[in-house]
Order: sequence, then structure tokens, then C-alpha cells
Amino acid sequence: MVPRPASKSWASSSRSASPGAYVPATRAGSLVLTAGQLPFDGGELKLRGKVGDAVSVGEARGAARLCALNALSAAATVTGGLSGISRIVKVTGFVASAPGFNGQPDVINGASELLGEVFGDAGLHARSAVGVAELPMDAPVEVELVVEVSTDA
Repeated sequence: MVPRPASKSWASSSRSASPGAYVPATRAGSLVLTAGQLPFDGGELKLRGKVGDAVSVGEARGAARLCALNALSAAATVTGGLSGISRIVKVTGFVASAPGFNGQPDVINGASELLGEVFGDAGLHARSAVGVAELPMDAPVEVELVVEVSTDA
């Protein structure tokens, strides 16, 4: 079960520290860009495998929601909380896909729908949903965000 934030005051404690030579999120002017976020919860990768093989579309949609929660948490560390985010600008989703699987947009809808639930109209965004052969740690989904910072953040 993927947690649902009750409001913009929610912040995930499930986000893991960066395992490499990068930061989870960085600010550039009025934008915050996140690194790709995997479906970690409590420091544990919740799902492994390829979508269309070991992972169902429904499971992958749930993983995409969790990735989006983790990306929001990363962005919130830069903006001083979710209230520091005025809108979602862009979502990029990567789906580890079995041969012949072409339902990447449906998988990444899990992330897009969550952002709409949290931000309403400010959660509407541009998006790319890309099928890939492999993701780190055999994760089925990875999501990154570009968000706009509130003028007072």
C-alpha cells in the first residue's frame, strides 16, 4: 500500500540519501530539479523487476506513486516544505520494460495522479514516460520532477 499525503504539509521520511556523487534535489532560480527517485519506503526498495513480466501495471503504478512521493520529499528539503512548491512543471518517468511492453504512460499516470491529488490544478504538468531496459537496483520505475518554487520560499 502506497501512503497518500493528507495535505501539502505532508513530508515523507522514506526518502533515502543519495548513494552517489549527487544531491537528491537542487535549486536553479525559481525551479527545483530532483534526481531520479526509486520506489523506496523506509530505506527498502519495495518492488523489483520488469513491468510486463515480473511486475504488473498496477504494481508499477503504485511504485510510480511512491517515486513521486520521494521526489516531492526531496524537493521539499530544498523549498523548506511542500508549501514552498507552487506548482509541478515537469515529470519524467522511466519504466524498466519487458520486451514488447508499451504501457509506460499508464504506469507513470500513478505519479501524475498523485501530484494532482496533492496540488490540484497546480499539479498539472508536462511529462515524458520512457521505456528502458534497466534501472538501478532492478527497480521497475524511476521518477524525477521539476517544480516551481513559491515566491516566498
